[in-house]
Amino acid sequence: MEYQNLLVEIENHIALLTINRPEKLNALNRETISELHQALKALNEDDEVRVIIMTGAGTKAFVAGADIAEFSSFSMKEGEQLAARGQEILFDFIERLGTPVIAAINGFALGGGLELALSCHFRVASDNARMGLPEVSLGVIPGYGGTQRLPQLIGKGRALELILTGGMIGVEQAHMSGLINHMVAQEELIPLCKSIAGKIINNSPRAIATAIKAVNAGFGRHGFSTEIKAFGECFGSKDFKEGTSAFLEKRKAKFTGN
Repeated sequence: MEYQNLLVEIENHIALLTINRPEKLNALNRETISELHQALKALNEDDEVRVIIMTGAGTKAFVAGADIAEFSSFSMKEGEQLAARGQEILFDFIERLGTPVIAAINGFALGGGLELALSCHFRVASDNARMGLPEVSLGVIPGYGGTQRLPQLIGKGRALELILTGGMIGVEQAHMSGLINHMVAQEELIPLCKSIAGKIINNSPRAIATAIKAVNAGFGRHGFSTEIKAFGECFGSKDFKEGTSAFLEKRKAKFTGN
């Protein structure tokens, strides 16, 4: 199957899935989210594929975030539906996939891009990567699982600092905090991911899928529904309208707390 925004290569039981919107820094729009779901579903059902490596096209970004212009005019209900639908068909879908998915973070992973990486089973980053959840600078919160998966990985305090400041961290801090498993030079990123995938391939696919399911069972799901509802509520605030307008107009936002 051919995709508008994705590239798929399969070799030696490893699928390399590349988000191919380099002119937009591989930003996630609804079409790309839908295509990712289709591609991941097909790869998971392909017996020849034992590991999936996900990365971004070019050398600047894994995924630089969501496409803000797509939802800046959404209502509260539309915002909640956006988060719920995205989590259902992509972020939760990846986390529960029986085929391991490795995020090869080759540059910026911000907002929805970091949340996409967080939903993968583990993460490897190149030395130029920068990661963060800047949603509060738009008057909204992470809506694709960021408030849940980030604390699970790096702890509540570190996660809250990253979320509330809207700042970015580099690979060394990400590695020390457990956000990524490995950091390498950019030219070594995909080879290392393939090397790890090669070790996974030696093991039982059924046991691997069962292990993923068992590990996921240890984390509660109630928080995700709370995040979805809170994300939608942000769309009814003046701060959200100001934050998204400022972003699109390339100016500093002036928040009022309303």
